[in-house]
Amino acid sequence: MASKRTAFRPLRPPRNLTGELVERLTEEITKGHLKPGDRLPTEAEMIRSFGVSRTVVREAVAALRAVGLVESRQGAGVFVARDLMARPFLINPNGLINIAGAVQVMELRMSVEIEAAGLAAQRRTQAQLTRIERTLTAFDRAVAKGDAAVDADFAFHCAIAEATGNPYFARFLEFLGRYIIPRQSIRVGMWDEPTQRDYLTRVLGEHQEIAAAIGRQDPATARQVMRLHLERGRERYRRIAQEAGIR
Repeated sequence: MASKRTAFRPLRPPRNLTGELVERLTEEITKGHLKPGDRLPTEAEMIRSFGVSRTVVREAVAALRAVGLVESRQGAGVFVARDLMARPFLINPNGLINIAGAVQVMELRMSVEIEAAGLAAQRRTQAQLTRIERTLTAFDRAVAKGDAAVDADFAFHCAIAEATGNPYFARFLEFLGRYIIPRQSIRVGMWDEPTQRDYLTRVLGEHQEIAAAIGRQDPATARQVMRLHLERGRERYRRIAQEAGIR
């Protein structure tokens, strides 16, 4: 009989066939196997080759078209975009259902948000500090209600970005969206409400330390505690992956 520890491991994320097909086709294009101007296989050919439904194929093609990787030509089919360099930078939420993808995004955040915290400490206004503090209150209330506090978490980081006085920091985070918060798309490790509450209480404490440094206008400490916050988050998810035997 399986032990309780073995039986109650976190569930693997469900398969997302559209996401898998998007990733497969994206890889074919970015590695040059499908070159600019090449025609993609027909809808029927992809259904047979990949063993998926017509809906999956159409959704995948629509996703590739939305990010500028392919273009449709009336009566001719779907082709790899001729100017791939012109496509926008996007983070595909389907890539964040695995912990490796979430960790990579957190590393990207570190390169931006550590400096943002320091600049916010130097430049913040009283109104901007008040907004940061309000997000802490919202976070606390969300945790008390048993909520995952994703919106309050995202609002906290956006408020710091705004307090830099450099609009590009805020635009960058808004562009990435709420998927920068790993628990938006990854539920492993949150087995029950007490476990989630304990985890989020620790996150709130880290947010409070960051806000306090910004309030004191202490850039060095603000950078330091933001780095610790993001590093701890990255290590939490790496540890969850190791314990669960997933990636």
